[in-house]
Amino acid sequence: MSVAQFVQLFQSAIVFGTVIMFGAVGEILTEKSGNLNLGVPGIMYLGGIAGLATAFFYESGTANPNPVLCVLLPFAAAFAAAALGGLLYSFLTITLRANQNVTGLTLTIFGNGLANFFGGSLNGMAGGVGQISVTATSAAYRTTIPGLSAFSVGKIPVGNLIFGYGFMVYLAIAISVALSFFLNRSRKGLNLRAVGENPGTADAAGINVIRNKYLATCIGAGISGLGGLYYTMDYIKGTWTTDSTIEALGWLAVALVIFATWKPVNAVWGAYLFGLLYWMFLYIPGLTRSSMELFKMLPYLVTIAVLIFTALRKKRENQPPAGLGLPYFREER
Repeated sequence: MSVAQFVQLFQSAIVFGTVIMFGAVGEILTEKSGNLNLGVPGIMYLGGIAGLATAFFYESGTANPNPVLCVLLPFAAAFAAAALGGLLYSFLTITLRANQNVTGLTLTIFGNGLANFFGGSLNGMAGGVGQISVTATSAAYRTTIPGLSAFSVGKIPVGNLIFGYGFMVYLAIAISVALSFFLNRSRKGLNLRAVGENPGTADAAGINVIRNKYLATCIGAGISGLGGLYYTMDYIKGTWTTDSTIEALGWLAVALVIFATWKPVNAVWGAYLFGLLYWMFLYIPGLTRSSMELFKMLPYLVTIAVLIFTALRKKRENQPPAGLGLPYFREER
């Protein structure tokens, strides 16, 4: 593999991994509260279409779009729309006590349908598929750190490898580190973990179980929705497609939660490893089309291997929260 090919593969892995990192980190926060939300793909759809629609209407109605507003408005819209999806899930599963698995899958279908409906409408308003123009917003999201991206060592463009990305790549890492600190070092984070492990005991200790579950699920959904925003604004450069790629990436994010053993920091390098495995087939000569599709299965196969390994070792710190997916009835504690 040449230096140019290595750089291209590395950058593809970073960009690809960032999409699923947002989804996985948000879901880790949700699952730490004991809620199993399989609606991550749908929530990423909601974040993606809300951010794109906001950018589209802002740029259409403004002669000279402000780069700061181009970033802030879609970002806020994406987070809010995804958090509302998390609120809907919370209301159904926590308040109405609906089945978490069924509700999550329904949310995925709902998010997919709603996003593609509005995405199709935006395409129609823009003049056809691929005609959506949010160039100012997409450019703002893809802006790199000035000067640093040009640094190189010999033939290796180190600056471009490390600093040649938009701000959301670094935001995803920062959120992962901050969440790890929150869950392991803060009182509120430890309370949240107690809720996920044994809500009855946490309730008896004076921790508000319902509030913790609602907040973790809504904020976690908001973080996951940023993955959809990053996909639309950076990954595909400000447009909308109906090829179900976001759904596939959403399920990869769910797999990454298991691979990371519910640790946010592990999701960082795990996301990049998934990206590396997913795109590696492009740089192996002589592969047939069926072989290429097999390579795309590697992230899932690695996740299964990790799941088997952690199950055999039975180390408590590598297991999911004990109360994950289980409804909590205060009257029964």
